[in-house]
Parts: sequence; C-alpha cells; structure tokens
Amino acid sequence: MNRIGTVYGQGLYALAKEEGLEQTILQQLQTLDSAFAEEPAFIKLLASANMPKQERTQILDESFREKVHIYVLNFLKLLTEKGYIRHFFACYQAYRQQYNADNGILEVCAVAAISMTDDQKASLTEKLAAITGKQIDLVCKVDPAVLGGIRLSYDGKQVDGTLKGRLDAIGKTLASTVL
Repeated sequence: MNRIGTVYGQGLYALAKEEGLEQTILQQLQTLDSAFAEEPAFIKLLASANMPKQERTQILDESFREKVHIYVLNFLKLLTEKGYIRHFFACYQAYRQQYNADNGILEVCAVAAISMTDDQKASLTEKLAAITGKQIDLVCKVDPAVLGGIRLSYDGKQVDGTLKGRLDAIGKTLASTVL
C-alpha cells in the first residue's frame, strides 16, 4: 500500500463511518476491485492523459450513476481528476484494513497443496477465531509447491506448517552441520 492509497482510502472510510455506510461502501468497493482487476484497460482509460478529465469523469458517470453510492462515484471521480485512479486498489485495501480493524476482523490467507474442504475451512476459521479472539476472514489458496500441510499469513506474520517448509528447515540444518 502507498501513501496516496492510505490517505484517500482512510478518508473515504471516515466519511462512510460518519454516515453509517461502512459496509455498503465496502461491498461496492469490493465489486469494483474485482471488476477493475478483470478489466485493467478501464483503469488505463481513466488514467489516460490523452483524454480530457471531463470526458473521463463523464465515462464514470455513464458507467456507475445509479449503480453505486454517490460517495463511491464521487470518490472515483476525485481519483480520476487528481490523476490518482491507478491507486484505486491501494485505496480499497486501506479502506478494507480500517473497516476490519474497527470491526475486529482478521484477514487470514491459508495456502495448501490442495483445496480445503468446507469442513476444513470451517474448522480452521473456528480455531483461529478462538486463538485470536477476532472474527476471521479466511482466504484459501492452492499451491502444489507446499507439498502438504498449510501456511498461514495474517497480521504481517507467517506460520509455516507445510511439508516444504519442514524439508527446507532440515536442509538448512544439514547444510550448517559440520561433519
């Protein structure tokens, strides 16, 4: 995340909180985040210096009026007018982090060699909630390179319980052992 994303994302969050719209705006930002990730050309168009700012904000109006809250639309226009629309993803991330902090939500990324079942996800979420005392937002990813086990990332920490991690640790121990 960058400074622009932090300042603008937290600014939008402060406004949303003041109006009691935190969750509504978060959901709309999530939808936009996914849509912009699928269509990066749209962000490039809005960031284009070859097109006048008025035309770019008109595109936003035509695309999103009546579809998103006026605060979200005006936020997108502001980012476009200031030349910061490329920082939308960082703004969304800052908004989401502030929302999670205020609501006791901890984002956890779990990486396993194969997809976890719904029961495994539920069990892991329950255990993490009991350990941390927070509501868990679990994102699961698959990476065959971990070989087995699970790697958790949350709050800037990483807990590696993967087979690959254990094999790497054994390898380091053996490499440092003098025979």
